[in-house]
Amino acid sequence: MASPSDTSDADFSSLNPAAADAAINNADGKKYWEGINADVDGMLGGFAHITKVDLQGSRNFLAKFGIGTRSGLRVVSSALEGGAGIGRVTEGLLLDVAENVDVVEPIAKFTAALQGKKGVRQIFNLGLEEWQPAEGAQYDLIWNQWCVGHLTDDQLVAYLGRCKSVLNPGGVIVIKENNSTTGDDIFDPEDSSVTRGDDKFRALFKQAGLRLVKAEIQRGLQTPGGVKLFTVRMYALKPVDGYNHNNSGISMP
Repeated sequence: MASPSDTSDADFSSLNPAAADAAINNADGKKYWEGINADVDGMLGGFAHITKVDLQGSRNFLAKFGIGTRSGLRVVSSALEGGAGIGRVTEGLLLDVAENVDVVEPIAKFTAALQGKKGVRQIFNLGLEEWQPAEGAQYDLIWNQWCVGHLTDDQLVAYLGRCKSVLNPGGVIVIKENNSTTGDDIFDPEDSSVTRGDDKFRALFKQAGLRLVKAEIQRGLQTPGGVKLFTVRMYALKPVDGYNHNNSGISMP
């Protein structure tokens, strides 16, 4: 799912969640993206103008975990971006807040411009469902945005489990995704992806052994012409077995 545009509810909201999940085809999703231009407009489904507000919202969210470039914040050692596309978030955010960034992106033409870029360490041209962490890899921050809708529920739980296995103590996994406005899962046949409801995400996080430490709605995503937008939420996740009693607050807008 490339953008927060809410264009699917009317046609596909009647599809029950189980059927929506079963309709996902990873190969069809990759075929769709192979036909998309390798630029910001392509990544955001024609909504390139939202990128500045989107990235600022993400910076503000990370700052609440002490990550950032402002005074009093820290730059982490290692980050991973899942579903990186052309590296819009890697270049616009992660390379500022992490010394090294690895990226996972199945479409090789999207990552071509990241090859050899300072701070970009490894590029995995694989789908999230195929990715396996490199031996010895550890990350302080794992960022996933507008990409996990291409995974089935089982694939997403398994992927999050792999992320959890390489998360440093004190590290955080972020999922930033559209939320269904109906509360039900919505399948989009154009790119073979599913838009999940907030409750579904929370259930899958729990199934993956992750606790939700903060959730926040992205504000300010406006489009000309009155185009309806999905709600976009940022979820910060940490392992259940790494519970810290000094960081037990959960924000659930």
